[in-house]
Amino acid sequence: MIHPEFWKGKRVFVTGHTGFKGSWLCLWLSRMGAQVSGYALPPPSSPSLFEMARVEQIVDSQIADVSDLSRLQAALLASKAEIVIHMAAQSLVRYSYQNPVETFRTNVLGTVHALEAARHAPDVRAVVVVTSDKCYYNEEWVWGYREDSRLGGIDPYSGSKGAAELVVTAYQHSYFSADRHASGPAIASARAGNVIGGGDWALDRLVPDVLRSLLKNEPTLIRNPQATRPWQHVLEPLHGYLVLAEHLYDRQGHDYSGGWNFGPPEASERTVGWIIRRLYDLWGVSFDWKRDEDRGPPESTFLKLDASKARALLGWRPKLDLDTTLRWIVEWTRQYQAGADMREVTYADIDRFAAIRPAD
Repeated sequence: MIHPEFWKGKRVFVTGHTGFKGSWLCLWLSRMGAQVSGYALPPPSSPSLFEMARVEQIVDSQIADVSDLSRLQAALLASKAEIVIHMAAQSLVRYSYQNPVETFRTNVLGTVHALEAARHAPDVRAVVVVTSDKCYYNEEWVWGYREDSRLGGIDPYSGSKGAAELVVTAYQHSYFSADRHASGPAIASARAGNVIGGGDWALDRLVPDVLRSLLKNEPTLIRNPQATRPWQHVLEPLHGYLVLAEHLYDRQGHDYSGGWNFGPPEASERTVGWIIRRLYDLWGVSFDWKRDEDRGPPESTFLKLDASKARALLGWRPKLDLDTTLRWIVEWTRQYQAGADMREVTYADIDRFAAIRPAD
């Protein structure tokens, strides 16, 4: 469980704060009283949660590229951050096929820059690097990948995430290890995937595509309805990142270095077709989706994580079942449609999530 009192007054530097997950994270940190500095490119979509929830008003926001090392270093030093959460990334698989250089530059070199800046920032005590479940080489098998599974990928996005994990390992052992720098910051990577929630408007992502079509009252175009994914609400992995950061900050934080999976239980593994039908039912429409004849580049059909390590050593457990997750997303989007204050709506979801005690 997160300890809100730990975060009160903590100085936290978040890269990628303008994105979907980054905006939710900044709102949660602000809710607990943290002093948040953000560093990222402009919001990647329009609309965006960053703009809807007026995140810029609650963080010290700098719009810049992680490819600019000197600017990133200056921003981190100026923030006097104690905790760094590196989330800046190119996060779309199909986009990575069209823009491989940008994908590798952002996801690999951007990680190098974040860690290089952190190792020269004297106030930093903990670093969490957020990668993806797609850092694992997908064997298309039915059991979950563990933290010591083979890394890599056959598409630019997956390959870049596997490479980012290698960067983390190299920096951990070269600059952040307890053996070399016992008083220096502790570093870990966090792996999660198929994260869904209100405020995600990214292109070529299932739930945003469905919600856009529902807001227009028209059928959704779907490429691969039989693909199975382990779906989870955005607050689930964010909960994991924050718990992990608390442990890294501790005097024995180096004991928690390395990779960590944050994935949902098996009951959340559903096909794309099932997710669409359930969202349609919750929204209250009777029409059906349509098949997109443009199949696009190849996509994996099955990928899941084994989160046993996080359960055993961090005490982290998922809180929401899949149906509750989808209900929350529909409720959030309906309130957006009605013109509600989306910062307050998002705060309300954070509050009710924080109040839930996970089942053993």
